[in-house]
Amino acid sequence: MNERKITIALDAMGGDNAPREICAGAVKACEKYNDIEIILTGDSEKIKACNINNPRIHIEHASEVIDPDEHPANAIRKKKNSSLRVAMEMVRRGDAQGCVSAGSTGAIVAGGVLVVGRLPGIDRPALGVPIPSVDKISFMLDVGATVRCKPENLLQFALMGSIYSHKVLGVASPEIKLLSNGTEEIKGDDTVLGARELIEKKESLNFKGYIEGNDIVWGKADVIVCDGFNGNIALKLGEGIMGCLKTLLTQEVKKSFMAKAGMLLLAPVVKKLWARFNYEQYGGSALLGVNGAVIKAHGRSKAPAIVSAVSVARNFILENGNELISREL
Repeated sequence: MNERKITIALDAMGGDNAPREICAGAVKACEKYNDIEIILTGDSEKIKACNINNPRIHIEHASEVIDPDEHPANAIRKKKNSSLRVAMEMVRRGDAQGCVSAGSTGAIVAGGVLVVGRLPGIDRPALGVPIPSVDKISFMLDVGATVRCKPENLLQFALMGSIYSHKVLGVASPEIKLLSNGTEEIKGDDTVLGARELIEKKESLNFKGYIEGNDIVWGKADVIVCDGFNGNIALKLGEGIMGCLKTLLTQEVKKSFMAKAGMLLLAPVVKKLWARFNYEQYGGSALLGVNGAVIKAHGRSKAPAIVSAVSVARNFILENGNELISREL
Protein backbone atom coordinates (compact mmCIF):
# COMPACT_ATOMS: atom_id res chain seq x y z
CA MET A 1 0.00 0.00 0.00
CA ASN A 2 1.28 3.45 -0.89
CA GLU A 3 2.06 5.41 2.28
CA ARG A 4 1.30 8.79 0.72
CA LYS A 5 -2.02 10.23 1.84
CA ILE A 6 -4.15 11.57 -0.98
CA THR A 7 -7.16 13.80 -0.38
CA ILE A 8 -9.63 14.38 -3.20
CA ALA A 9 -12.52 16.84 -3.08
CA LEU A 10 -15.55 15.38 -4.86
CA ASP A 11 -18.38 17.63 -6.01
CA ALA A 12 -21.38 15.66 -4.73
CA MET A 13 -23.97 17.87 -6.44
CA GLY A 14 -22.56 17.90 -9.99
CA GLY A 15 -24.04 15.76 -12.76
CA ASP A 16 -27.35 14.18 -13.71
CA ASN A 17 -27.24 11.53 -10.98
CA ALA A 18 -26.12 13.62 -8.03
CA PRO A 19 -25.83 13.13 -5.17
CA ARG A 20 -26.70 9.44 -4.80
CA GLU A 21 -24.43 8.02 -7.54
CA ILE A 22 -21.62 10.42 -6.66
CA CYS A 23 -21.73 9.30 -3.05
CA ALA A 24 -21.90 5.64 -4.06
CA GLY A 25 -18.85 6.19 -6.24
CA ALA A 26 -16.98 7.76 -3.32
CA VAL A 27 -17.66 4.69 -1.18
CA LYS A 28 -16.51 2.30 -3.91
CA ALA A 29 -13.38 4.38 -4.57
CA CYS A 30 -12.39 4.23 -0.90
CA GLU A 31 -12.99 0.49 -0.91
CA LYS A 32 -10.71 0.16 -3.94
CA TYR A 33 -7.91 2.43 -2.71
CA ASN A 34 -6.64 2.44 0.87
CA ASP A 35 -4.50 5.56 0.39
CA ILE A 36 -7.25 8.09 -0.39
CA GLU A 37 -9.62 10.24 1.61
CA ILE A 38 -12.58 11.91 -0.05
CA ILE A 39 -14.30 15.13 0.93
CA LEU A 40 -17.82 15.36 -0.47
CA THR A 41 -18.90 18.94 -1.06
CA GLY A 42 -22.56 19.87 -1.26
CA ASP A 43 -25.82 19.83 0.67
CA SER A 44 -24.89 17.95 3.85
CA GLU A 45 -28.42 16.70 4.53
CA LYS A 46 -28.81 15.26 1.03
CA ILE A 47 -25.36 13.68 1.24
CA LYS A 48 -26.07 12.11 4.64
CA ALA A 49 -29.32 10.69 3.25
CA CYS A 50 -27.19 8.56 0.90
CA ASN A 51 -26.14 6.44 3.91
CA ILE A 52 -22.39 6.87 3.61
CA ASN A 53 -20.51 4.80 6.16
CA ASN A 54 -16.78 5.12 5.66
CA PRO A 55 -14.34 6.85 8.04
CA ARG A 56 -12.28 8.14 5.10
CA ILE A 57 -15.21 10.03 3.59
CA HIS A 58 -15.98 13.48 4.99
CA ILE A 59 -18.60 16.11 4.20
CA GLU A 60 -18.07 19.81 3.57
CA HIS A 61 -21.39 21.64 3.41
CA ALA A 62 -22.06 23.85 0.38
CA SER A 63 -25.47 25.45 0.02
CA GLU A 64 -25.34 26.33 -3.70
CA VAL A 65 -25.21 24.40 -6.96
CA ILE A 66 -24.00 25.62 -10.36
CA ASP A 67 -26.56 24.72 -13.02
CA PRO A 68 -25.41 23.61 -16.51
CA ASP A 69 -27.12 26.56 -18.23
CA GLU A 70 -25.44 29.24 -16.10
CA HIS A 71 -22.63 31.40 -17.47
CA PRO A 72 -19.54 29.48 -16.24
CA ALA A 73 -17.28 32.34 -15.15
CA ASN A 74 -20.11 34.35 -13.61
CA ALA A 75 -21.36 31.33 -11.68
CA ILE A 76 -17.90 30.55 -10.31
CA ARG A 77 -17.42 34.16 -9.23
CA LYS A 78 -20.87 34.72 -7.72
CA LYS A 79 -21.69 31.31 -6.21
CA LYS A 80 -18.85 31.19 -3.74
CA ASN A 81 -20.62 28.55 -1.67
CA SER A 82 -21.38 26.24 -4.59
CA SER A 83 -20.33 22.61 -4.29
CA LEU A 84 -17.89 22.98 -7.21
CA ARG A 85 -16.24 26.16 -5.98
CA VAL A 86 -15.91 24.82 -2.42
CA ALA A 87 -14.15 21.72 -3.82
CA MET A 88 -11.79 23.86 -5.88
CA GLU A 89 -11.08 26.19 -2.95
CA MET A 90 -9.85 23.13 -1.06
CA VAL A 91 -7.36 22.41 -3.83
CA ARG A 92 -6.23 26.04 -3.88
CA ARG A 93 -5.65 26.03 -0.10
CA GLY A 94 -3.88 22.68 -0.18
CA ASP A 95 -6.57 20.87 1.84
CA ALA A 96 -6.97 18.54 -1.15
CA GLN A 97 -4.56 17.61 -3.93
CA GLY A 98 -7.28 17.23 -6.53
CA CYS A 99 -10.97 17.55 -7.25
CA VAL A 100 -13.50 15.64 -9.34
CA SER A 101 -16.82 16.89 -10.68
CA ALA A 102 -19.47 15.67 -13.12
CA GLY A 103 -20.90 19.18 -13.31
CA SER A 104 -20.74 21.91 -15.94
CA THR A 105 -17.65 21.64 -18.15
CA GLY A 106 -17.48 25.41 -18.58
CA ALA A 107 -17.67 26.00 -14.84
CA ILE A 108 -14.94 23.43 -14.19
CA VAL A 109 -12.64 25.11 -16.69
CA ALA A 110 -13.46 28.57 -15.30
CA GLY A 111 -12.94 27.36 -11.75
CA GLY A 112 -9.67 25.70 -12.66
CA VAL A 113 -8.32 29.02 -13.91
CA LEU A 114 -9.99 31.49 -11.53
CA VAL A 115 -9.93 29.46 -8.30
CA VAL A 116 -7.30 26.71 -8.50
CA GLY A 117 -5.03 28.85 -10.68
CA ARG A 118 -2.73 28.09 -13.60
CA LEU A 119 0.66 26.48 -13.21
CA PRO A 120 3.54 28.96 -13.52
CA GLY A 121 4.50 29.23 -17.18
CA ILE A 122 1.18 27.92 -18.53
CA ASP A 123 -0.66 30.48 -20.62
CA ARG A 124 -3.86 28.49 -21.21
CA PRO A 125 -5.24 25.25 -19.75
CA ALA A 126 -6.21 22.26 -21.89
CA LEU A 127 -8.96 19.71 -21.40
CA GLY A 128 -7.71 16.27 -22.42
CA VAL A 129 -9.79 13.17 -23.02
CA PRO A 130 -8.90 9.51 -23.69
CA ILE A 131 -10.02 8.40 -27.16
CA PRO A 132 -10.52 4.63 -27.65
CA SER A 133 -9.32 3.41 -31.03
CA VAL A 134 -8.72 0.09 -32.79
CA ASP A 135 -5.78 -1.07 -30.68
CA LYS A 136 -4.92 1.64 -28.16
CA ILE A 137 -6.10 4.62 -26.15
CA SER A 138 -5.11 7.97 -27.62
CA PHE A 139 -5.15 11.20 -25.63
CA MET A 140 -6.56 14.30 -27.32
CA LEU A 141 -6.21 17.87 -26.06
CA ASP A 142 -7.64 20.46 -26.08
CA VAL A 143 -11.32 19.52 -26.39
CA GLY A 144 -12.88 22.71 -25.11
CA ALA A 145 -10.92 24.65 -22.50
CA THR A 146 -9.12 27.07 -24.86
CA VAL A 147 -11.13 27.69 -28.01
CA ARG A 148 -8.58 29.79 -29.90
CA CYS A 149 -4.87 29.15 -29.51
CA LYS A 150 -1.48 30.55 -30.39
CA PRO A 151 1.37 28.27 -31.52
CA GLU A 152 2.91 28.56 -28.03
CA ASN A 153 -0.30 27.20 -26.49
CA LEU A 154 -0.22 24.13 -28.72
CA LEU A 155 3.42 23.55 -27.78
CA GLN A 156 2.45 23.56 -24.10
CA PHE A 157 -0.47 21.22 -24.83
CA ALA A 158 1.96 18.83 -26.51
CA LEU A 159 4.25 18.89 -23.46
CA MET A 160 1.41 18.31 -21.02
CA GLY A 161 -0.19 15.63 -23.19
CA SER A 162 3.08 13.75 -23.51
CA ILE A 163 3.62 13.70 -19.75
CA TYR A 164 0.02 12.64 -19.09
CA SER A 165 0.16 9.88 -21.70
CA HIS A 166 3.42 8.57 -20.28
CA LYS A 167 2.67 8.79 -16.57
CA VAL A 168 -1.08 8.16 -16.38
CA LEU A 169 -1.80 6.09 -19.49
CA GLY A 170 1.48 4.19 -19.35
CA VAL A 171 2.80 4.87 -22.87
CA ALA A 172 6.60 4.50 -22.91
CA SER A 173 7.38 7.11 -25.57
CA PRO A 174 4.15 8.82 -26.67
CA GLU A 175 3.97 9.71 -30.36
CA ILE A 176 2.56 13.21 -30.77
CA LYS A 177 0.71 14.55 -33.79
CA LEU A 178 -1.00 17.84 -34.60
CA LEU A 179 -4.57 17.68 -35.86
CA SER A 180 -4.66 19.24 -39.32
CA ASN A 181 -6.42 19.13 -42.70
CA GLY A 182 -3.77 16.93 -44.26
CA THR A 183 -0.53 15.12 -43.50
CA GLU A 184 1.71 17.17 -45.80
CA GLU A 185 4.01 19.70 -44.10
CA ILE A 186 2.42 22.61 -45.98
CA LYS A 187 -1.04 21.85 -44.55
CA GLY A 188 -2.64 23.71 -41.68
CA ASP A 189 -3.36 27.33 -40.83
CA ASP A 190 -0.82 29.78 -39.43
CA THR A 191 -1.36 28.53 -35.87
CA VAL A 192 -0.80 24.88 -36.77
CA LEU A 193 2.22 25.69 -38.95
CA GLY A 194 3.72 27.80 -36.17
CA ALA A 195 3.08 25.08 -33.60
CA ARG A 196 4.72 22.46 -35.80
CA GLU A 197 7.87 24.57 -36.02
CA LEU A 198 8.00 24.97 -32.22
CA ILE A 199 7.22 21.34 -31.40
CA GLU A 200 9.81 20.01 -33.85
CA LYS A 201 12.50 21.93 -31.98
CA LYS A 202 11.57 20.35 -28.63
CA GLU A 203 13.87 17.34 -28.38
CA SER A 204 12.01 15.80 -25.45
CA LEU A 205 8.88 15.34 -27.59
CA ASN A 206 8.39 12.38 -29.92
CA PHE A 207 6.73 14.45 -32.64
CA LYS A 208 5.46 12.65 -35.75
CA GLY A 209 3.83 15.40 -37.78
CA TYR A 210 0.15 15.77 -38.63
CA ILE A 211 -2.91 13.60 -38.21
CA GLU A 212 -6.20 13.98 -40.08
CA GLY A 213 -9.61 13.63 -38.45
CA ASN A 214 -10.36 10.28 -40.09
CA ASP A 215 -7.21 8.75 -38.56
CA ILE A 216 -8.03 9.60 -34.94
CA VAL A 217 -10.03 6.39 -34.41
CA TRP A 218 -7.29 4.25 -35.99
CA GLY A 219 -4.85 4.96 -33.18
CA LYS A 220 -2.23 6.64 -35.38
CA ALA A 221 -1.06 8.87 -32.52
CA ASP A 222 -0.72 8.54 -28.76
CA VAL A 223 -1.27 12.27 -28.22
CA ILE A 224 -3.38 14.40 -30.57
CA VAL A 225 -2.89 18.15 -30.17
CA CYS A 226 -5.40 20.75 -31.34
CA ASP A 227 -7.18 23.91 -30.26
CA GLY A 228 -10.33 23.61 -28.15
CA PHE A 229 -12.67 24.60 -30.99
CA ASN A 230 -11.64 21.84 -33.42
CA GLY A 231 -11.05 19.33 -30.63
CA ASN A 232 -14.53 19.79 -29.23
CA ILE A 233 -16.11 19.39 -32.66
CA ALA A 234 -14.11 16.22 -33.34
CA LEU A 235 -15.04 14.77 -29.94
CA LYS A 236 -18.75 15.54 -30.28
CA LEU A 237 -18.81 14.19 -33.84
CA GLY A 238 -17.31 10.91 -32.64
CA GLU A 239 -19.85 10.64 -29.82
CA GLY A 240 -22.68 11.40 -32.25
CA ILE A 241 -21.56 8.76 -34.73
CA MET A 242 -21.38 6.09 -32.02
CA GLY A 243 -24.86 6.97 -30.78
CA CYS A 244 -26.22 7.02 -34.33
CA LEU A 245 -24.71 3.61 -35.16
CA LYS A 246 -26.23 2.11 -32.03
CA THR A 247 -29.67 3.48 -32.92
CA LEU A 248 -29.48 2.37 -36.57
CA LEU A 249 -28.35 -1.11 -35.58
CA THR A 250 -31.27 -1.44 -33.17
CA GLN A 251 -33.74 -0.26 -35.82
CA GLU A 252 -32.47 -2.68 -38.46
CA VAL A 253 -32.49 -5.64 -36.10
CA LYS A 254 -36.16 -5.03 -35.29
CA LYS A 255 -37.13 -5.25 -38.97
CA SER A 256 -36.70 -8.99 -39.46
CA PHE A 257 -36.71 -12.25 -37.57
CA MET A 258 -33.42 -13.36 -39.15
CA ALA A 259 -31.73 -10.19 -37.97
CA LYS A 260 -33.00 -10.79 -34.44
CA ALA A 261 -31.74 -14.36 -34.51
CA GLY A 262 -28.37 -13.24 -35.81
CA MET A 263 -28.11 -10.59 -33.13
CA LEU A 264 -28.60 -13.24 -30.44
CA LEU A 265 -25.47 -14.94 -31.73
CA LEU A 266 -23.58 -11.67 -32.04
CA ALA A 267 -24.76 -10.25 -28.72
CA PRO A 268 -21.56 -11.10 -26.76
CA VAL A 269 -19.37 -9.53 -29.46
CA VAL A 270 -21.54 -6.40 -29.70
CA LYS A 271 -21.52 -6.05 -25.92
CA LYS A 272 -17.72 -6.15 -25.85
CA LEU A 273 -17.56 -3.64 -28.69
CA TRP A 274 -19.79 -1.09 -26.94
CA ALA A 275 -17.84 -1.66 -23.71
CA ARG A 276 -14.64 -0.50 -25.42
CA PHE A 277 -16.26 2.87 -26.00
CA ASN A 278 -17.96 3.12 -22.61
CA TYR A 279 -16.93 6.42 -20.96
CA GLU A 280 -17.30 4.87 -17.48
CA GLN A 281 -14.00 3.02 -17.71
CA TYR A 282 -11.87 5.97 -18.85
CA GLY A 283 -12.45 8.34 -15.95
CA GLY A 284 -13.33 11.54 -17.71
CA SER A 285 -11.28 14.51 -18.87
CA ALA A 286 -8.22 15.99 -17.18
CA LEU A 287 -7.89 19.78 -17.00
CA LEU A 288 -4.15 20.18 -17.51
CA GLY A 289 -2.21 23.33 -16.77
CA VAL A 290 -3.88 24.16 -13.45
CA ASN A 291 -2.24 23.83 -10.04
CA GLY A 292 -3.97 20.63 -8.97
CA ALA A 293 -5.49 17.43 -10.33
CA VAL A 294 -8.83 18.60 -11.74
CA ILE A 295 -10.91 15.90 -13.41
CA LYS A 296 -14.17 16.43 -15.30
CA ALA A 297 -16.34 13.29 -15.10
CA HIS A 298 -19.09 12.69 -17.63
CA GLY A 299 -22.36 14.46 -16.81
CA ARG A 300 -24.26 11.14 -16.82
CA SER A 301 -21.74 9.47 -14.52
CA LYS A 302 -22.91 6.77 -12.17
CA ALA A 303 -20.86 5.17 -9.42
CA PRO A 304 -18.43 3.18 -11.66
CA ALA A 305 -17.58 6.31 -13.69
CA ILE A 306 -16.94 8.27 -10.49
CA VAL A 307 -14.57 5.56 -9.30
CA SER A 308 -12.70 5.82 -12.61
CA ALA A 309 -12.51 9.62 -12.34
CA VAL A 310 -11.18 9.41 -8.78
CA SER A 311 -8.66 6.83 -10.00
CA VAL A 312 -7.40 9.22 -12.69
CA ALA A 313 -7.00 12.02 -10.14
CA ARG A 314 -5.20 9.67 -7.75
CA ASN A 315 -2.77 8.42 -10.41
CA PHE A 316 -1.98 11.96 -11.60
CA ILE A 317 -1.20 12.98 -8.03
CA LEU A 318 0.91 9.89 -7.32
CA GLU A 319 2.92 10.43 -10.49
CA ASN A 320 3.54 14.08 -9.58
CA GLY A 321 2.05 15.16 -12.90
CA ASN A 322 2.09 18.89 -12.24
CA GLU A 323 5.65 18.83 -10.95
CA LEU A 324 6.76 17.09 -14.14
CA ILE A 325 4.90 19.63 -16.29
CA SER A 326 6.46 22.54 -14.41
CA ARG A 327 9.93 21.01 -14.71
CA GLU A 328 9.49 20.49 -18.46
CA LEU A 329 8.36 24.08 -18.94
